[in-house]
Amino acid sequence: MVQLYNLHPFGSQQVVPCKLEPERFCGGGRDTLFVAAGCKVEAFTVVGQELCQPRCVFSTLGRVLRLAYSEAGDYLVAIEEKNKATFLRAYVNWRSKRTENSRVCIRMVGHDVEAPFSETFRDQMSIVEMPLSEAPLCISCCPVKGDLLVGCTNNLVLFSLKYQIINEEFSILDFERSLVIHIDNITPAEISFCVGYVAVMSELEVLIVKLESDPKNRESVNHHPHKTTNSTKQAEGISNETSQLESDDFVICQKPMELLGEKSKQSGISVTLESTGLADEKIKYFHVRHLLYRRFAPDISSCLLSDDVRLHSLQLLPIYQTGSLTSDRKNSSQEKVLLSLFCFFSLPHVGYLYMIVKSVELLSVYQYPEKSQQAVLTPQFLHVITSNNLQCYTVRCSAAAAREEDPYVDTTLKACPPISMDVCALRIQLFIGLKAICHFKNHVVLLTKADPETVPERRESPKRFLSRKGTSVNPKTPPVAEAGWNLYIVNTISPVQLYKEMVDYSNAYKTAKTQSCIHLLSEAHLLVRAALMDASQLEPGEKAELLEAFKESCGHLGDCYSRLETQHSHLALPYYKMSGLSMAEVLNRVDWAVEDGSQKYERGLIFYINHSLYENLDEELSEELSAKVVQMFYAAEPKQLPHILCSPSMKNIDPLTAIKYLRKLDTSGFSSVLVTLAKAAMALKMGDLDMHRNEMKSHSEMKLVCGFILEPRLLIQQRKGQIVPTEFAVHLKETQPGLLVASVLALQKNNKIGIEEADSFFKVLCGKDGDTIPQLLVDFWEAQLVACLPDVVLQELFFKLTSQYIWRLSKRQPPDTTPLRTSEDLINTCSHYGLINPWVNVLISSESLVDKNYMEDLSKLQLPSFHSWSHSQKILLLASVSMFCVIRV
Repeated sequence: MVQLYNLHPFGSQQVVPCKLEPERFCGGGRDTLFVAAGCKVEAFTVVGQELCQPRCVFSTLGRVLRLAYSEAGDYLVAIEEKNKATFLRAYVNWRSKRTENSRVCIRMVGHDVEAPFSETFRDQMSIVEMPLSEAPLCISCCPVKGDLLVGCTNNLVLFSLKYQIINEEFSILDFERSLVIHIDNITPAEISFCVGYVAVMSELEVLIVKLESDPKNRESVNHHPHKTTNSTKQAEGISNETSQLESDDFVICQKPMELLGEKSKQSGISVTLESTGLADEKIKYFHVRHLLYRRFAPDISSCLLSDDVRLHSLQLLPIYQTGSLTSDRKNSSQEKVLLSLFCFFSLPHVGYLYMIVKSVELLSVYQYPEKSQQAVLTPQFLHVITSNNLQCYTVRCSAAAAREEDPYVDTTLKACPPISMDVCALRIQLFIGLKAICHFKNHVVLLTKADPETVPERRESPKRFLSRKGTSVNPKTPPVAEAGWNLYIVNTISPVQLYKEMVDYSNAYKTAKTQSCIHLLSEAHLLVRAALMDASQLEPGEKAELLEAFKESCGHLGDCYSRLETQHSHLALPYYKMSGLSMAEVLNRVDWAVEDGSQKYERGLIFYINHSLYENLDEELSEELSAKVVQMFYAAEPKQLPHILCSPSMKNIDPLTAIKYLRKLDTSGFSSVLVTLAKAAMALKMGDLDMHRNEMKSHSEMKLVCGFILEPRLLIQQRKGQIVPTEFAVHLKETQPGLLVASVLALQKNNKIGIEEADSFFKVLCGKDGDTIPQLLVDFWEAQLVACLPDVVLQELFFKLTSQYIWRLSKRQPPDTTPLRTSEDLINTCSHYGLINPWVNVLISSESLVDKNYMEDLSKLQLPSFHSWSHSQKILLLASVSMFCVIRV
């Protein structure tokens, strides 16, 4: 399904001042358009939206059949025809071509250039001729490395881009014939090549393979390509059988087929490699990995088959790793890191977009309302031309690439629209007599011809669709140039401008609360994301503007998911986080208007607020917003009300308002220990100690501990990464320290707080800094021993307790508070404390040791693990006890 929006992705247009009717044209880098007509190639400089000026003209050997430009190496390559013979030539250093009569250097590929000619090569255009054993049919340049792949009848030839070093200051661009890919049973009509990925297309078949350079599989290189494999024999058998059955009365059609991954080897197409490069070549391809094979069947619903039912517009589109702009634009292509790769091809009425890097997956299917003639894929759009329309569709490349770049993109922190989302047509623009299209930078180049009528040609037999090899795919000789043609450059508007139009358009669906609003805003989000991924096309100012639009789009999507009742309402949380909006800013965007005396709050908003309040945010909501949050949760999620009141962000809530809603929970039958503790905390906050005591007496101490386990933030909160005891915890320290220690111990036992966090909590609570240990923390350590927690390292706990006992004895420092447990309690309840040693009894019976605290600390020095201590720990203990005895005497 394709949704249609009447947007305006196309801006101004200009006419290319060509002298002859263009036969082939292509974009050249960021600012150049090449147009081939007759035996000449014109280069035009395209600057801005209203300036297209001739740059240079150079002659070709013959009529240009195919034309391609490589940004890596900055060269133009063409298949030319002269006297019914085809030639492959690359035009290097074409920017130095100032006049049509300027001198040109012609050289053969791979021939060394002597140093005395260096200055000549520096200042003039060079033509590199590349001889082939078979006639070239199609060409493709790798957009990353600049290597050239040439398609012939039975093989593909790879020319690696390299540089000949003339001297220390100068080198010239050259090619090396490094690999021959022998392909049987398919004749390439179009090919596409990108960093080892090869896509081959015939009239009704597409094959995609990956050339790999793993030396372990080096034996798979076939230097005898004509060796017949099983699949080849099988395919030939089928072909022979088909040819025997074919007659004037019968037509045999092969079934449509789609084979992914290793299964594509079953297509019957044999692919073997023949290495022809030098031994010291940096990258050598050793074996082939099959990725995709797809075969289509001709439409036989009518009596006559149309010759135009064939595939077209094969293209591999790379998406690069996002990053900052490079200072040297000439080297930017060499520094690109491939993130994801996509393949597009099309039938007259339907187009297919695949992702083919880590896995082969069909992303989108494009249904055209009219018969298409040609299409070009960009990271942002798919542009399709019919006879009278230029159509612009959205693509899912940026959504797929985002998940390749960050596998954790679909979490509570980040989100991206799904690749399964329906594609949409942004615009169908009328153009009369469209013939061809190409794209570069933000320009769409269109060739139109007012009189589309051509001389009718003899229709070939329908059997031509049944053979892989079929007939020759050499382009037909175009008719004699006629008047009425034009070459247009249509400038696409900036992504930010189109994004703003999409946002304005979405406002029409905003009040209706439909999925169309989410869909259109998701398209706007993907548009901005795709532009950010194509960083090489951005200036620093444009990137900053896009980043701002990206955050804004996340905010709009967050609003949609928080407002609409959908199964994906939880996405409000990650989109709001990506937007950079604070919780207060999000709440201020909510429409709090009450309809019919009742307010309905959608799941997305509740999920976002609830999750945000559970996080340790440093943001504090105002009293007004806090009251609205309490009202919202009472109406939508009453069970969460005690929890959200304990959030640090709700610090400014009016206690009377909170208690009012908590009491409503009681009257509605929702009474629990957690509600009791929440009311006790609010009573303490407004200074009502009587109410606080009454609430605390309504449950046993064990139930109160369970309540603190359910909500640890009643006692412990974090602000700016630091542990902060609550007012409730401070009050319990003074009134019920035993309950406080038992509660923190229960939190640790239930993994609500760590060992170090618990120690830090008691230090902060008692106002102790550094190495000073409060008695409440000693009580907590002793409680840990009694509870025998599994995650506590006993030896460390023994040493901390013993060190504290000895320190207080040696310093004559009594505990700052009354210990919760006596030595007798510990010996009776904890197996880690043994019988009192005789030397301790002697010290205790001495009249000079009158302080009971000292006797308690001496009595607690009965840990049976003393024998397992380290030598230094034993010395410390004995020295401390000896020092204590000396001080006592």
